[in-house]
Amino acid sequence: MSSPAKSKEPTPAPASPPAATAAATPTPLTAVAAQARGILPATHWQQTHDDEDDGNDTDDTASTLGSIASSTASLSESIFEYRQVLGRTYHGNVGTAEAWQPNDPRHTEAMDLFHHSNTLVLSGKLFLAPISKKIQKAVDIGTGTGIWAMDFADEFSDTEVIGTDVSPIQPSWVPPNVKFEIDDCNQEWTWADNTFDYIHSRNLIGCVEDWESFYRQAFRCCKPGGYVEDLTSSVNLHSDDGTLKEDSALKQWGKVFCEGGARFGKTFSIIEDDLHRTAMEKAGFVDIVIKDIKVPIGAWPQDEKEREKGIWVKLAWEADLEGYVNYLWGVVLGWTQEEIKNYLIALKRELNSTKIHSYYTTRVAYARKPE
Repeated sequence: MSSPAKSKEPTPAPASPPAATAAATPTPLTAVAAQARGILPATHWQQTHDDEDDGNDTDDTASTLGSIASSTASLSESIFEYRQVLGRTYHGNVGTAEAWQPNDPRHTEAMDLFHHSNTLVLSGKLFLAPISKKIQKAVDIGTGTGIWAMDFADEFSDTEVIGTDVSPIQPSWVPPNVKFEIDDCNQEWTWADNTFDYIHSRNLIGCVEDWESFYRQAFRCCKPGGYVEDLTSSVNLHSDDGTLKEDSALKQWGKVFCEGGARFGKTFSIIEDDLHRTAMEKAGFVDIVIKDIKVPIGAWPQDEKEREKGIWVKLAWEADLEGYVNYLWGVVLGWTQEEIKNYLIALKRELNSTKIHSYYTTRVAYARKPE
């Protein structure tokens, strides 16, 4: 298996301002409301947390591969005043942003693992839109650790590449044609009309307040003939052979995330609601292409390439399961730390079972601005 590139850890030490209080006292779902949404109560996982593994159907790939492993001088110090929430750090005050994923080294490692697994999902490609090698300017919205932007800049060495994010977690040593900016994509975009030949984003699930507004702004900033492209992975898991049960921790994953997103005001049902197509069309984009790809989780597939994808996805999940659920489940939905711990014990057990043939859908959507 190939190895993903390593990103450098951010150099500044995070400060510890108080956590945001907007969602500090959530109202838990009533039993009736939870049942209507197919969500098991948080206390359910206490009942299962002492169950034993099957023993012969586990996959310990993650334990054998080991862990895979800044700032820009122009940023103000306030950008590095990270929020402390339930023992993890999150971005400082940037616009109205309220990202649900942490920005500490443990989670940035998981981000880079997902970058590698997404590249495998796209058969080694960074994008699918039919863009020209001669494009002059591109932007990566929600760049995270900046690894996609840097890889793209290496491939398009004559293109100016900008990566934006609400967290300054990108390395300082980058290709000469790359720069990073702190920005919240939910605010008014400050670039001039017709600035970019290519506008890229990925993994913005649960981050965008209004996808129609997002693509209206993208349309304005995209050059005529230019492309927009987004990669999104669903939180809803499935199996084609019935091995994923409704009351399993893996099946509950998507249900709880979608409920959290509804409370959070940022949807996790982007694929299910076909938001790419409708928002791109309303903005004025044409030649819209939607490509859905099944992505396995774990080592269960028989096909060698699918198995490799599944192993890397499992590694990316396991790198920081706690980080994925910490904010939405603990702050927005009000689960206790003990309830989260018990749920994750059940989830990890299922991730290690090769008898559960689970997968999710990754969607790539791209479109062109008319000339």
